[in-house]
Amino acid sequence: MAKPPPQTALQPQPLNFAVLAIEHPLASAGTPLPANQEISPQRQRSLARAAQSDILRRLTPPLRHDMVVHLQSLGMMAEALNARMERGVVNQDDLASSVSKLNRLSRQAVKRCLEVCEWMEAGEDDTVPLREGVAEIVRLVSTSLNFRGFDLRTELGDGEFEVSRSALRFLLAAAILTLTDAAPAPGEVAVRTEISSSHGVVAVEYQPLPEGSSFTQLHDAGESPLAWPEVQSLANEHGVELLRSGLAIILRLPRAVVTSPLKMVPV
Repeated sequence: MAKPPPQTALQPQPLNFAVLAIEHPLASAGTPLPANQEISPQRQRSLARAAQSDILRRLTPPLRHDMVVHLQSLGMMAEALNARMERGVVNQDDLASSVSKLNRLSRQAVKRCLEVCEWMEAGEDDTVPLREGVAEIVRLVSTSLNFRGFDLRTELGDGEFEVSRSALRFLLAAAILTLTDAAPAPGEVAVRTEISSSHGVVAVEYQPLPEGSSFTQLHDAGESPLAWPEVQSLANEHGVELLRSGLAIILRLPRAVVTSPLKMVPV
């Protein structure tokens, strides 16, 4: 009689989007949210505001960098142009070209500063394509996490699907920070998306590096981890289904619907 094959350690399995993207809630994939009836609406709003404030605090360094990098470019070009004008080596064509570049850089700086301000107060059109919104958050946090030994990887599904920009920004950032804060060692964080007819699904999964891999020593973040009940309350406020199961966190975001006409800016 043939001997059974030796047992091996279980490896984390990839998330099954065929299950994640179906219409019914994700009740069977892990631990669901606590019953809302146990928390008063006022308490839930308070917890949601606390989560939003804590997430903003954690994201302040990369958001500040995003604003400063455009302003620094603008200041450097202005200083270079001023030095050339003082030496009298600028002709009309060069001056016109430099002024055009300064104008372009100033518009980019203003645009980026306004985008950062929308983290504090959502704009009128608070919608974003799922793929674009995920790419924004991954770009924002990837550099700081890389210094701590984490590599962010995205697998973005096909198709267009609009979701709430504010909900995606805060909850995806919270999911990434939560998993990396709890990670026992450096590794890879995969962010995958899929869509159904009514929801966009974002799955964030931590995978440790294989044994024997060389990596940078984990830095001490110096930050207390996000409070998970507060993050759950924030998800409830946005109508987002949030599931945490082991080394993975799943967001199920409803399709964003514009309920009021946009205001026209006077010209």
